[in-house]
Amino acid sequence: MSNRIREEFLQKKEPIRLNKYLSEAGVCSRREADRLIENGRVTVDGKAAQTGMRITPGQVVRIGGKIVSKQDEMIVLAVNKPRGIVCTEEKRERNSIVRFLDYPVRVTYVGRLDKDSRGLLLMTNNGDIINRMMRAANCHEKEYKVTVDREITEDFLQRMSEGVAILDTVTRPCKVEKLGKYTFSIILTQGLNRQIRRMCEALGYEVKDLVRVRVMNIRLGSLKEGQYRKLTDEELDELYGLIKDSPGGPSEKI
Repeated sequence: MSNRIREEFLQKKEPIRLNKYLSEAGVCSRREADRLIENGRVTVDGKAAQTGMRITPGQVVRIGGKIVSKQDEMIVLAVNKPRGIVCTEEKRERNSIVRFLDYPVRVTYVGRLDKDSRGLLLMTNNGDIINRMMRAANCHEKEYKVTVDREITEDFLQRMSEGVAILDTVTRPCKVEKLGKYTFSIILTQGLNRQIRRMCEALGYEVKDLVRVRVMNIRLGSLKEGQYRKLTDEELDELYGLIKDSPGGPSEKI
């Protein structure tokens, strides 16, 4: 909950919807909050919460017996990272994504895009979302549009999709589709260092342009380069559904 909202809430003692309170406390989206309430997971002052109810300052909200602490508003952003911007929090890096974004609330990235790549980057102030999404075992999909320096052949597509030997391992099988003479799409479920560039290089190709267009259910869409937007409640609900089975996730963040 932002300082302004918190001050207004405390000073005016105006009631606030419980699902909004849980969302702004960084627990989950409003719709997920409603589901937790419906399932009897939420109590207010020791009594089972009701969908649509409002709460006032001083009331004690719990999920699974644990008190929900007030904190800064949960932020999850979709960012269209330009080429040349570095995914780092190093303050000495003049072209860091944090400095470039200059967002009023401290947020960090979920999964890197290398300096020479561009496209969709998720940024958040919620550590649990980061932990769940970064667990490689979850096989979360990331989709890219790639342009290379040579004409794409069927042999190249097949070898890319079956797995390529790089970094002392073989990449997981993946979906690869030809989009044009020099352009293809690829959907990965792992995130090795400069993976696509290394895979292409191992097969005799050089990447000329690499754009990430999707992370799980979040799409780059028409978001212009260098701009960002907050995820919608619908996007957050679907995202929670995709990561809910991972240990230590946002729906349990107290």
